[in-house]
Amino acid sequence: MPQHSGFVRVRGAREHNLQNVDVDIPRDALVVFTGVSGSGKSSLAFSTLYAEAQRRYFESVAPYARRLIDQVGVPDVDAIEGLPPAVALQQQRGTPSARSSVGSVTTLSSSIRMLYSRAGSYPAEQPMLYAEDFSPNTPQGACPECHGLGRVYEVTEASMVPDPSLTIRERAVAAWPMAWQGQNLRDILVTLGYDVDIPWRDLPQEQRDWILFTEQTPTVPVYAGLTPGQTRAALKRKLEPSYQGTFSGARRYVLHTFMQSQSAQMRKRVSQFMRPSPCPLCAGKRLKREALTVTFAGLDIAELSQMPLQDLAKVLRQVAAADYLQQPEQTSETLTHQQTRAARQQRAAKGEPAHSGGPDVRHTPNLSLEKRLAAQRIAAELLERIDTLIDLGLGYLALERSTPTLSSGELQRLRLATQLNSQLFGVIYVLDEPSAGLHPADSQALYAALQRLKSSGNSVFVVEHDLDTMRRADWLVDVGPAAGEHGGQILYSGPPEGLRQVQASRTRAYLFAEQASRQHQPRQAHAWLRLEGITRNNLDALSAQFPLGCFSAVTGISGSGKSSLVSQALLELVGAHLGQPQQLEEAEEQSLEDEPQATSTGQIVAGLEQIKRLVKVDQKPIGRTPRSNLATYTGLFDHVRKLFAATAQAKAQGFDAGRFSFNVAKGRCETCEGEGFVSVELLFMPSVYAPCPTCHGARYNPETLAVTWQEMNIAQVLQMTVDQALEVFAEQPSIRRSLQVLQDIGLGYLRLGQPATELSGGEAQRIKLATELQRTARGATLYVLDEPTNGLHPQDVDRLLVQLNRLVDAGHTVVVVEHDMRVVAQSDWVIDIGPGAGAAGGKVVVSGEPETVAKHRHSRTAPFLAGALR
Repeated sequence: MPQHSGFVRVRGAREHNLQNVDVDIPRDALVVFTGVSGSGKSSLAFSTLYAEAQRRYFESVAPYARRLIDQVGVPDVDAIEGLPPAVALQQQRGTPSARSSVGSVTTLSSSIRMLYSRAGSYPAEQPMLYAEDFSPNTPQGACPECHGLGRVYEVTEASMVPDPSLTIRERAVAAWPMAWQGQNLRDILVTLGYDVDIPWRDLPQEQRDWILFTEQTPTVPVYAGLTPGQTRAALKRKLEPSYQGTFSGARRYVLHTFMQSQSAQMRKRVSQFMRPSPCPLCAGKRLKREALTVTFAGLDIAELSQMPLQDLAKVLRQVAAADYLQQPEQTSETLTHQQTRAARQQRAAKGEPAHSGGPDVRHTPNLSLEKRLAAQRIAAELLERIDTLIDLGLGYLALERSTPTLSSGELQRLRLATQLNSQLFGVIYVLDEPSAGLHPADSQALYAALQRLKSSGNSVFVVEHDLDTMRRADWLVDVGPAAGEHGGQILYSGPPEGLRQVQASRTRAYLFAEQASRQHQPRQAHAWLRLEGITRNNLDALSAQFPLGCFSAVTGISGSGKSSLVSQALLELVGAHLGQPQQLEEAEEQSLEDEPQATSTGQIVAGLEQIKRLVKVDQKPIGRTPRSNLATYTGLFDHVRKLFAATAQAKAQGFDAGRFSFNVAKGRCETCEGEGFVSVELLFMPSVYAPCPTCHGARYNPETLAVTWQEMNIAQVLQMTVDQALEVFAEQPSIRRSLQVLQDIGLGYLRLGQPATELSGGEAQRIKLATELQRTARGATLYVLDEPTNGLHPQDVDRLLVQLNRLVDAGHTVVVVEHDMRVVAQSDWVIDIGPGAGAAGGKVVVSGEPETVAKHRHSRTAPFLAGALR
């Protein structure tokens, strides 16, 4: 057992469901916090240890600066001794801005810009540029035409009038608003003398252009409800109009709505009439022309930033080599002639100009010794950091890849790589499931990274469900035994082997392989869903088939193309067939900076007639505000409110079901407007949320709370857990059905009123699945889940599998993207994508029953699957 320099001693921790626990945790060790989902692991690691370390650090920060920093709050704990400073690396989605990229998160882009500024090959006569001149996010570097977006947006006749055979009265101008506003604009055109009853294509081009593109906004009399002939007569006789209406051209309306509207729904609607295209000035490269004429290794900075990190490392390795300085006659162009040619071939394949824009420029024939020294120094520093990313299995990413397109696991590993290169000493790193989204083949590199942090003199505290990570730990802290109020106790704290003796631990049986995996006889398909010619991201004309009426798992290393096939191409193609376009379900907010929605090419050639419904069950939040909660999302709260409205008390007061909603003015507390808390503004410090002084967190006004059902008011019902509510509502079939599914899927510990903002991605995904399971099946359904076991303890994975198999036994089809080999081993069919990541992936390596895939010699998944099948 390794020697520890000391212990972090926690006394009386009561955060969330922690039950006044005491525990000693060694420093300078790899400590793994285990336990079922909701047991209190994160409450101890993040909400107690990290929060207290952060609070102590902020005590040393000037009060004015404190208010500028996002703080996690003061933990409910008696004392913590021996606690060093802490750094948290949590699971979280990428920042919504498409201007944030792999390069900016890791700060590698700053060094690349310095490389081009100091060591780039400039055209003759061009002065040296500063690093800022190579950034599309600065005024100095951004292309003046597209302002650094790489795209220009056009609102064309074709985009605004998709069906020119329609008349204006039949809403040929689809870009105009719906309902009364659209009718108003059509009535104005009648007043202006336009024929609104002939097909759009038969109108003179001059009239069409004015209706769509005019910037004029004439105000004219409108005679609502009159025919064009009656309107002309009314105008001639100067009759009193219904009102004065102001016209707006269709393009003007689209752009004004997109830029000014406060409604995300309105912005989303008009955005479909805007067509993005690569900027003609910079060819989509986002930079001004002067920056694009500077090259390094024969590539401009945009081309270099689009290379996968593993290819970029090859370029830099030649520059960082010791003999680079002894090559005075060799220019950077000849150094990597193959990479230049490959980049230009890629551009040609995309239909882009072969050159970066502008006239072909003469480059400096040789780099000076000073430039080569600078290049060698910067390249060596870049290589050290890029190699860390490659070691963590992220070599397929490019610097230009925007963070909204990254998974939470990829983003956390980017941050981990940044920390590995920061060379901090004596801190605690607290990580939230770093193995999430990681193929078993990549986990060895992750473990090596964690050991590097530890060997640098740091403590590594990891909240984790991965059994291999637990076995490699120096110390385990097992929290439980169950979730919610049935958890929050320290069952064990010590070296991993000692957990074998702790009977109460739910982790023990899985860690020491006492939990025999169930023998599974794969089901046979009754039909096949066949996809052909799928091209998306790194998939190139790929063909794949999914058995219908079965449980399929799609596997492959991180970045191989699994999500491109399942969560993008499969969803889009099936969704289009069923009239469920996927992009309308995406993010509520729409911005010009967002990447345009890429589409998949290819088709489904068989099996579509067998699918009547498509359900995507992802890990996005079930709501963005505390007003959305478990009870409201699943719909069970509607039934609860009806129960209260049916009581004699409610009837006597004239209360309907709406009275018992905290989102409706008549029933909620006026002070907090149904929030249950109020915000207290503190000078120089972040706002504090305190229970509402009027309702004390109950959310409702006294008259509403006076109504009881079985001696409970509506606020007390929301405070109950699913387990408690099951007993209370045992005689209410519609409510019991919802609660039973939530309990079966392992969410019995959640409170009915638990705000959406407090739920993890895994919890949100299981709530969505439970909501689906409680519904009466409406025809053969395809369920698609992307890594549903993320954030789940092995016991909860078993519960999830029971529910997914229930769906398949009922005649539905389930497709999961999955890294957990225990799940893959119990599937009916496996499609393994790879063999590598990025350009080295995107192919079906093998597909078949688990036993078949486990024997395939070239599959990276096979050896791990074989282990799970034993």
